[in-house]
Amino acid sequence: MAEPDRVLLEGPHSRFQELRLLLRAGRDFIRGFRALHFVGPCVTVFGSARFDEHHRYYAMAREVGGALVGLGFTVMTGGGPGVMEAANRGAREAGGRSVGCNIELPFEQTPNAYLDRWVTTEYFWVRKVLLVKYSYAFIVMPGGFGTLDELTEALTLIQTRKILQFPIVLMGRDYWAPFIAMIRAMVEAGTISASDLDLMLVTDSLPDAMAHIELHAVQHFGLKRRKVPRSRKIFGERPLAE
Repeated sequence: MAEPDRVLLEGPHSRFQELRLLLRAGRDFIRGFRALHFVGPCVTVFGSARFDEHHRYYAMAREVGGALVGLGFTVMTGGGPGVMEAANRGAREAGGRSVGCNIELPFEQTPNAYLDRWVTTEYFWVRKVLLVKYSYAFIVMPGGFGTLDELTEALTLIQTRKILQFPIVLMGRDYWAPFIAMIRAMVEAGTISASDLDLMLVTDSLPDAMAHIELHAVQHFGLKRRKVPRSRKIFGERPLAE
């Protein structure tokens, strides 16, 4: 079967095929909305799928997952291995909620073993919408092209005020140093504003990361006072298991 994203982006198709593509994307959204509506306020953790459990960034992400549970968040990831697995694992070990938004790939990416619930989408762009929609903050661990894509899209949404007061924490100062240097070069070139540097916290300190999210997500949005919507059996919905 042809890759859905590739078919969608390869140019005009017949009216029937274009409608079929739209319906498939709509199906992705409906599945995502039904699966994730009742999981509670989330923080999404991004990062490489290529780090195994012996890597220091895997260990860091595992600690991040547990710490986010301590703030009352559900931990959301892309649902795959590596950093994603580590964050979900940390959440599970801390007794919290752990969810994933997986993607169908030609080289099969299966959901990791530490998810309480997950949804699998065909389209990358649908997946990115879901990861933003249900999150109040991003923690970005070291990663590759996919991680950069998700990070820069979040930054663009904040910069253009499509989303407001959305804290982003980059964990791993050494790893992200070249990226921050590039951003500073953009400031010098005038392509972004100096204030855009304030959109991110770059740190190796887990307490500093959690304090940043506590201030800019928990307190700002009043998350301790928010209620998780109740599921309705009549719609075939079910809450996430406690």
